[in-house]
Amino acid sequence: MKRGVLLLNMGGPNNLSEVELFLRNMFADPHILPMPAPLRTFVGNRIVAARLEEAEENYRRLGGRSPLSETTWSLAARVEERCGCPVRPAMRYVPPFADAALREFAEEGVEELILFPMYPHYSTTTTLSSVEDVRERCERMGYRPAIHTVEPYYDDYDYVAIQTARIVEALDGEDPASYTLLLSAHGLPRSIVRAGDPYEKQVEANVSALRIYLRERGIIFKNIKLAYQSRVGKGAWLEPNLADVLRRPDHLRLLVFPLSFTVDNSETLFELDREHRAIAEKIGYEAYRVARCPNDRDDFARFVAKTIARVGG
Repeated sequence: MKRGVLLLNMGGPNNLSEVELFLRNMFADPHILPMPAPLRTFVGNRIVAARLEEAEENYRRLGGRSPLSETTWSLAARVEERCGCPVRPAMRYVPPFADAALREFAEEGVEELILFPMYPHYSTTTTLSSVEDVRERCERMGYRPAIHTVEPYYDDYDYVAIQTARIVEALDGEDPASYTLLLSAHGLPRSIVRAGDPYEKQVEANVSALRIYLRERGIIFKNIKLAYQSRVGKGAWLEPNLADVLRRPDHLRLLVFPLSFTVDNSETLFELDREHRAIAEKIGYEAYRVARCPNDRDDFARFVAKTIARVGG
């Protein structure tokens, strides 16, 4: 049975003209704003109007686009070399949407579709939203392959090793005992967690796995903390909030690792490495380092290919 692979992610604007499209599609998603459609449209429009100008300026400062799509294309090529089947990105809110890859797969006779979420932890707002999007697009096209979705891999031994490699790389030879390691996960409204979303528990399990892995290898930080970033609005979100943690330091040497991201994007390169760095510098941190995501590195490409090989069949 011929296979095809989609690497699922939210996506990021490929140019400044796509910033509004990105925001509008995100806040039209019922998994992001779980409310009746008319109210979601009203609230979504208000959010986009309030955030558009600032978001465009943020991407302008990143060079006019998110690096997420380009990096994912590069990763897809590296994975394809290893798994011997076509591998394509499929973004949820901006191109490349799944349609182009699905049409290609249908024309090439792909009968088994493997969905690899670029989200290590499962959430209705990420994995479920992306998987449903692909299934709906397949249905509209009349394309009916067997579909398999890769399970969350936040506690996979090899994936934790990849996370550790990025952390050690960011230390650049310095003694980990002189740093607090701050693991930063994307935030989520408490209401979504209360509705049964497993994201928080999986994030906490990832933190536990990293603690054990680091300790077993003698990589001992002064402290290891978890915080959540990217809070929006005034509602209750997962705590503690990263900005609040930075403003109440108990140690002034910090290494931040973006725990819930596999590919660098505006929330790692701008929010963590610029906005939050500015907070740290204002307070007087002696050191503030931000680790990179797995991105298109060889170890992550090998992991994705190996994981794909174990799925379906």
